[in-house]
Amino acid sequence: MTRFKSVLLLAAALMVMGLVSACSDDEAQQQDQSSAAQAQSDQADQSEPIAQADDPSEPFKIGLMLDFTGGLAEYGNEMRKGFDLAIKHINAAGGVWGQPVEPLVTDSTLDPTIATEEARRLVEVERIHAFVCCTASSITLAVTDITAPAGIPMVSPSATSPQLTLAEDDDFLFRSTLSDAAQGPIMAQVAADRGFDNVGLIYRNDAWGQGYATAFEEAWEGEIVSIAIDPTQTSYIAELQQSVAEGAQALMVVTFVPEAEVMIREAIEQGLYGQFVFSNGAQSLQLVETIGAEHLAGMYGAGPASATDSESAEAWLAAFIDEYGVPPAIPYVKETYDATIALALAAQAAGSGDGAAIRDQLRTIASAPGDEVIASPESVADGLKTLADGGDVDYVGAATAMEWDEHGDLSSGFSSIWRYTEDGNFEEVEIVAYEAP
Repeated sequence: MTRFKSVLLLAAALMVMGLVSACSDDEAQQQDQSSAAQAQSDQADQSEPIAQADDPSEPFKIGLMLDFTGGLAEYGNEMRKGFDLAIKHINAAGGVWGQPVEPLVTDSTLDPTIATEEARRLVEVERIHAFVCCTASSITLAVTDITAPAGIPMVSPSATSPQLTLAEDDDFLFRSTLSDAAQGPIMAQVAADRGFDNVGLIYRNDAWGQGYATAFEEAWEGEIVSIAIDPTQTSYIAELQQSVAEGAQALMVVTFVPEAEVMIREAIEQGLYGQFVFSNGAQSLQLVETIGAEHLAGMYGAGPASATDSESAEAWLAAFIDEYGVPPAIPYVKETYDATIALALAAQAAGSGDGAAIRDQLRTIASAPGDEVIASPESVADGLKTLADGGDVDYVGAATAMEWDEHGDLSSGFSSIWRYTEDGNFEEVEIVAYEAP
């Protein structure tokens, strides 16, 4: 072989080796870029909210979580009637996005662990678009930790703690009932009007009880001894004795029904109290059955209410009686209906299953300008049609006007002063209007 040919062969070999090396480097670079892109994608999947169905061809899915078997079961089972009535009115009108709404119902059991597990299932597996939840404030706050990061708008019909106002929920948490920032002062007014100037206050040591007790104390001008209780206790005699030690004339009961049953029975049996004033958590026919009307008749309390001269409230009551035969037995049934209708109207207005889009329509569908919609099947049907045609609506709820502030709290509403009657029931004595300062 000549020297010239050897040089050519050597050069060719070097070129081939260079090409192989270059290809290897390119492949390694592409693999590195692909790995980096995959890592970024995995990181995004972990940090971004769960994407909800953004296709109006799919049914609008709305979840309901209330307490059906725990300490607030008396409330939850009655409140569900408001939800079911709303779904019936919506679907009779053709549903949302032209399809029947799909409701998904679950029980919180008044247990935050079970409630959050169920909320995660509804969000991640059932892929709900909106949520009516929950009965208790502490459960509502726990569930918000699931729904808010996932971008699911939620309206609570009965969570009244002022702590919800400050929740870190990215504006995905609303409520269709007044905060106890409004209710607590009404209870203080009730106690003062009964002639008491020295009271004991025993409250449930959770988000609701703490918020209610604070609102009461800030409005109360007399003497007071306030005591927090663990709702799992089997007796409250020690706390009752402590609360009456400074000469309390009456006991302010800021608990749910199970604790109130034990506490009031012990207070009567021990001769510690004969006068009681009740919060909304203890407005209960079950309590009368347990304690006896002879002990509770004439005792007052504070709770939610609606305007007596409201066209929407009257239309809703007629529809409810037509469906169930009798008026609702306890509070928050209207509020549950209102929460459900508002979310359906917002979804129709958004024209999308995107949670943020639905959330952004909640304040719009419940404020002027727009065609007024009230809580009747005919009006709800008209409202859904108006929105489908591109128009605007202003929903006036069965309980109150659904006008929300920047925290998702109602800017106006009504409270009731009520009392237990001799026949084992309770009646409204006075309706008090509230306007946010």
